[in-house]
Amino acid sequence: MAITVFIRYQLDPFKREMFEQYAKRWNTIIPKCGGDLIGYWMPHEGTNNIAFALISFDNLAAYENYRARLRADPEGIANFGYAEENKMLLAEERSFLRKVT
Repeated sequence: MAITVFIRYQLDPFKREMFEQYAKRWNTIIPKCGGDLIGYWMPHEGTNNIAFALISFDNLAAYENYRARLRADPEGIANFGYAEENKMLLAEERSFLRKVT
């Protein structure tokens, strides 16, 4: 069963530009590690500190393999370090979804 990981980020609203750079870097890293990146979404109007990402996988095992590859990938490690160093992410939540229709 295919799954999509829905990630909800709470951002420091004064560091949205840093988050945008962080998100853009995943465009090459995620597919290289085995994820099907649907996209990242930034605040535009309304709430200024919430962003989202969607990444699909063939199944939960594929997601677990992806996570292992991501933890070993030099670019992935560097991007996680960038986020941690700049403290732009205040919270991150993951939900695992399956398509109904």
